[in-house]
Amino acid sequence: MKQHFPLKNGQEEKRIYRNRVIFSIVTVIVLMLLLVSRYAYLQIFNYETFSTASDKNRIRLQPLAPARGYIYDRNGILLADNYPVFTATLSRADVPDIDATIKRLTPILELTEEDIERFQTRIKASRKTERVTIKLNLNENDIARFSEVKYQFPGVNIDTQMTRYYPHGELFAHVIGYVGRINDKELKSIDKDLYAGTNLIGKIGVEKSYEDLLHGMPGNESVEADAFGNVLRNLGRKDPVRGNDLFLSLDYGLQVVASEQLAGRRGAIVAMNPKTGEILALVSSPSFNPNLFVTGISTKDYSALRDNLDQPLYNRAVQGAYPPGSTIKPMFGMGGLHYGYVDWNTAISDPGYFTLPGDSHRFRDHKKTGHGAVNLHKAQVVSCDTFFYVMSYRMGIDKMNTWMRQFGFGEKTGVDLPSESSGLYPNPEWKMRTRNSKWLRGETISVSIGQGAFTATPLQLAMATAITANQGAHITPHVLRESKGAKLHTVHNAPNGHIQFNGKPEDWVKMREAMVDVINSGTGRGIRTSMYSIAGKTGTAQVKSIAQGKRYNEALLSERQLDHGLFVGFAPSEDPEISIAVVWENGRHGGSAAQIAKPIFDYWLLTRKKNPIKPAAGQVSGGLMTAGLKPSELPNGNTPINPNATAGSTTQATPNAASSTTATASQAVNDE
Repeated sequence: MKQHFPLKNGQEEKRIYRNRVIFSIVTVIVLMLLLVSRYAYLQIFNYETFSTASDKNRIRLQPLAPARGYIYDRNGILLADNYPVFTATLSRADVPDIDATIKRLTPILELTEEDIERFQTRIKASRKTERVTIKLNLNENDIARFSEVKYQFPGVNIDTQMTRYYPHGELFAHVIGYVGRINDKELKSIDKDLYAGTNLIGKIGVEKSYEDLLHGMPGNESVEADAFGNVLRNLGRKDPVRGNDLFLSLDYGLQVVASEQLAGRRGAIVAMNPKTGEILALVSSPSFNPNLFVTGISTKDYSALRDNLDQPLYNRAVQGAYPPGSTIKPMFGMGGLHYGYVDWNTAISDPGYFTLPGDSHRFRDHKKTGHGAVNLHKAQVVSCDTFFYVMSYRMGIDKMNTWMRQFGFGEKTGVDLPSESSGLYPNPEWKMRTRNSKWLRGETISVSIGQGAFTATPLQLAMATAITANQGAHITPHVLRESKGAKLHTVHNAPNGHIQFNGKPEDWVKMREAMVDVINSGTGRGIRTSMYSIAGKTGTAQVKSIAQGKRYNEALLSERQLDHGLFVGFAPSEDPEISIAVVWENGRHGGSAAQIAKPIFDYWLLTRKKNPIKPAAGQVSGGLMTAGLKPSELPNGNTPINPNATAGSTTQATPNAASSTTATASQAVNDE
C-alpha cells in the first residue's frame, strides 16, 4: 500500500523560527542589561572603592621622614649632625609572609635578636603601605650579600636614610644627649602620623627636651611600583619640613677647657652667665660616646657602660646630689642678715667646737683650736663652722629652710634638660614623712654647714651662686639660646624674680667682698690673680662619718671614701660675666676644686676673644658606615675635634689649662 506524507508547513516553521529569534534576542538583551548593570555597579556606584583598591596594587603613598634639625654651640660650631647610612627596609604590601622573610634574611644581613625585636615592634604599628626598617647602618658585607639574592626578596630594598652623628663624641654627651630607635613604650605615646617613616627619637639631653622642635614635619610621595615593590615612577610629592636648628648657649672652647680639668676624675662642672641664666659649659666626668646609641648599642657595649663603677652614663651635673659643704655659707649668711640674727659686727668666740645647751656632744670646727673672735666676714674667709653652728641654733630649721629654698635648694631649677634632681633641703616634715621620726636639734647644726641630709646638684650650686652674684635677682638656667626654623620658640634671657631680703642693699656688696677675700687671703687663695677679681667659696663634703673624738685620717681611707672637694665662684666680682660650680668627687679639699675652676675663669675672661678654641681640622671620631659621604663633606658640616681631646690631649689649644691639670693636687690649699 502506498504511504502518503503531509506537505511542508511553512507557516509553522516561520512561527518556530520567529519564537527562537525572539527568545535569543531577549536572552541577549537580558544578559547585556545584566552586564551593563554590573559595569555600572563597579564603575559608577563603587568607583571610588575599587579605584582605590586597584591603585593600591600599583600606586602607593610613601611617607617621607623629615631631616632632624642641627644643633650648634653659641658660635655656630656644629654639635649634632645628620649623616646618611644604608638601611634595609621591608614593604608590608609586597611581603605576604613577613616572619618567613625575616628568618631567611637573618643570616644574610646578620640580624641580631635586638634587630628582630625592634623590627617586630615597629611592624605592628605601621601601615600596610609603609616601608619599615629592618636594620640600620648596613656595612659593605651586608650590602654585598643581599645584592646577590635580592631577586628572592620582593618588597625588601636597600635605601639610604639620615641618622644622627655627634662629631665631638664624649665632649657634649651629657648635655646634648642622643637619639635612639623608637621603642615599644614610645610607640604607644607618639603621634604615628608625625613619626611615619622615622626610626629615631630623642632619648636624653637636649635631643629629648626639644624633640618637638628638632623632629620636623613628615612629607609623602605617591609612587607607582611593580610586583616586586620597585618604584617605577613618581606621581606626586609633598616635601617634608626639616626640624628647627638649635643654637645652644654652650661655648665649645669653654667645654673643652672644663673637660680637660676633670679628665681622669669623677665630678661635674657647671658654668653660667649670671645675668641671663645661659649655661656656658656643663661637664659630667667620666663621659661616654653617644654615637654608640644612635643605631642601637650592642648588649656588650651597654653592659660595659652600665656596670662601670664610675657610672659614665650618670649626668652628675644635673642628677648628682652631693652634700654642698661650706659652699652654701654665703647664701646662709645672707639669711642671718635677713632675719636679723647677725649683722656684720656680730662676733662669737670660737673655741673649735659648739655644744647645744644641755648636751655634751661637740660639733667640731675644721680647725681644732678654733679661730678666736669671728664675725660674719671672717667666718666666710676662714670658713669658720662654729659661727654658722651658732647662727643656725638661733634661726632654727624652719626659717633656714624657707630662706635657702629661695636660692633653689631642695627644688628643681627648671633647666631645659630632662631627669633633673631636686636635691634635698631637709626639715621636720620631710623627716616625719620619709623616716617616721622626729627632727633632732643636732640635725639643724649639720645642715648649717651643708652636711647631714642636705644635698644639692652642681647645677643648683651654680644657680645659687649666680643669684648671689646678681644681688638676689633670680635666674633660671637654660641651654637653648635660639631656635631657627618653621616652629616658633621663645627663649627667656632675663631675671625672673628676686630674693625677698629684709636687709640692706649694701649687704650683698659686703658678702661679695667677703667672697673676694676668700680668694685673696682665705681658703681659696691658691687661685688669686691680678688680672681680674674672683669672688668664691670653697667647700669640703665629708663622705665617711668620723666618730666623736676621732680624727680624720686619710691614710686609713680608700680613695672613694675621701672627702669631696667643691668650689663656687663668679668673676669679675664687680660685674660678673661667669659663675662656676665645681664638684670633684673624693678631691679631698675645696682648694683643689678651686684649682680646677681657675683655667675656666681664665679662658672665658682672658683667652676666649683673642684665641678661641675651635675644633681641629680633618679629624673624625666615630665609625658609621655612610652612603658615600664623610662628615666633613656634608652640607653645613664642621670638622670635629680629635676624640681624645676630652681626655686632656688638646694641649695645643690651651697650654695654660693643660698644665694646670697636673698642678691641681700639688697647689691645692686645704679648706677646713
